[in-house]
Amino acid sequence: MNPDILIGISQATGIIVLFSSCIGVLIGLTVGMIPGLTISTGIIVLLPITFVLPPDVSIALLLGLYVGGMTGGSFSAILLNIPGTPSASATAIDGYPLAVRGDAGRALGIAITASFIGGVVSFLFLLFIAPILANFALHFRTEDMFSILLFGLTIICSFATKSLIKGLLSAVIGLSIVTIGQDPVMGTQRFTFGQVNLMAGIHFLTAMIGLFAIPQLISNINSNNNAKGRVKEKLSSIIPNRLDFKKIRSPIAIGSTIGAFLGTLPGAGGPIAAFISYDYAKRLSKNPEEFNKGAIEGVAAPESANNAVTGGALIPMMTLGIPGDPVTAILIGALIVHGLAPGPLMFLERADFAYGVIFSFFWANIFNFCIAILSVKYLVKVLATPTYLLMPCLAVLCVIGSFALRNNFFDVYIMLIFGLIGIFMKWLDMPIVPLLLALVLGSQFEENLRVALTASQGDVSVFVNSPISLSFIILSLISVIWSLRTARKKKRSIRA
Repeated sequence: MNPDILIGISQATGIIVLFSSCIGVLIGLTVGMIPGLTISTGIIVLLPITFVLPPDVSIALLLGLYVGGMTGGSFSAILLNIPGTPSASATAIDGYPLAVRGDAGRALGIAITASFIGGVVSFLFLLFIAPILANFALHFRTEDMFSILLFGLTIICSFATKSLIKGLLSAVIGLSIVTIGQDPVMGTQRFTFGQVNLMAGIHFLTAMIGLFAIPQLISNINSNNNAKGRVKEKLSSIIPNRLDFKKIRSPIAIGSTIGAFLGTLPGAGGPIAAFISYDYAKRLSKNPEEFNKGAIEGVAAPESANNAVTGGALIPMMTLGIPGDPVTAILIGALIVHGLAPGPLMFLERADFAYGVIFSFFWANIFNFCIAILSVKYLVKVLATPTYLLMPCLAVLCVIGSFALRNNFFDVYIMLIFGLIGIFMKWLDMPIVPLLLALVLGSQFEENLRVALTASQGDVSVFVNSPISLSFIILSLISVIWSLRTARKKKRSIRA
């Protein structure tokens, strides 16, 4: 066996690492089930704590929250018909009818079990595919990396928005913000306007806190979820029985495979995987008429899919440095803070840590299943927490987190400015994800572009002379054309 794998297993099974994974899962289940909060918000609030923790402990904590949050979203979807996460929207279709007719415990048990199996399948994808892809990526040159980043940006925009124009505008705003600070090649100042605090640029974690947390806080303060959040029903047996296992085997297999595959595509995300899995499970079911009325297969398929997406999304993050979804974008930030840049070199220079991350993800799924099964009857009571108590605590943590990044109160002002930008974009129905990914990928995007052009003395043909670069440019064009065609079809269907 590869010695790096053994070191990774040892790293992931340390007492403190396992304990932090358990804490992360518990927080993730809680955050995921509260309507209005998101996994991204939970991770951002926890980020300041990770600055003072060792890298392996920090990543275990955040991975636990990621995995737990995906499962937790199904709790409020089943019990209240209010999805805690976007991925749980498909679960609510059949989960809530099951709860209405008195099978809430059964529905929750199936959701937890399906999530666990989907997570384990995606772990296997991550364990066997990531090292191979990383070895292949080691042969990439600057022009190849530019084309890959271009593909990542275009596919994010195509998947993350209802309007292509708004998605592209969001990405352009993000790329413009990245230009603030020092030139990556020449080292000269750009758009700092004489402000010393801007010379180092805008820290993307500060921007993330503002973009995600502030709009969520404002939205939750304006809404009154207290009446809806009261859970009075006693849950029946949680563990699925043998007949249920027999019925959900096929939907789980469908959801796990689709979720793990779509997770590897940057921008595809949990909601798409969940709804596609639900649709395929319904098509292949012997009793499709039961769907939408409380079919357990309709709970198992999307739940296995959205947890399978988590491991799939870690593959492009760890091997190419391209986040598969907003959560992995934040995880990249956490790794960079600890001096660990995700990408193919991670498997070459720090293979032990890379495998440690992979096996920490495995343990996160194990703990997620155990904690969810044992404590679901008590966790659902968190749904009754008054908004006026929860939101001020999160607001204080956001301010502390922004300040702690660089011990500079100027970053708090930047966070508030990005909060206003996030509120404004939400009001205009502009997607935040393309802006977020532009902030994360923008610096590498510009640096690889300029280095490639400098090496070729301005010859743009360098991007099509390389087979790898040309392949990703073609994929980028297909992504944009596909998005344009989809947008046109939507307009035609609306007019019709």
